[in-house]
Amino acid sequence: MHTQIWDKYLPVIKILLKKSANCAQTLNLNIQDFERAGLARKTGNKFHLHFQNGRADNAINASPLAKDFASTLLGDDTVKSLFMGGEYELSLNNKYQLGIKCLHKAEAEEKEPATADQGPN
Repeated sequence: MHTQIWDKYLPVIKILLKKSANCAQTLNLNIQDFERAGLARKTGNKFHLHFQNGRADNAINASPLAKDFASTLLGDDTVKSLFMGGEYELSLNNKYQLGIKCLHKAEAEEKEPATADQGPN
C-alpha cells in the first residue's frame, strides 16, 4: 500500500545508506506524500527498524508503513547486499525525517598478510 511512496525515495535512500558508513544520515521526506496516501500527521507514523545479515530484525511488530518500507528495501538487490555486509538502523520520526545509521560495517575484503619484499641478500 505504501510501497509507491518508498519507491519514490529509494534511489536517495541507497545513496544515504552508502554514505552512512562514515556518519549518520538524515532525509527529510515530503509530508504531503504521506497525507495523499491517507496517513494523517497525528497518527504517529514513527518507527525504528534494525537490519542485520540481510534481514529486518523487528519488522514483524512494526507498523504497516514500516513493513512496506522494509519490504521495499529488501526487494532491492543493492540495498540487500549492503544489509548483508553490515548492521543498520533506520528510523522515521514524527517530522517525517528518515534517520539512517550504519552500526557495523563488515570488512569487504579480508586483509592480506603483510609480506616484506626480500630480495637476494
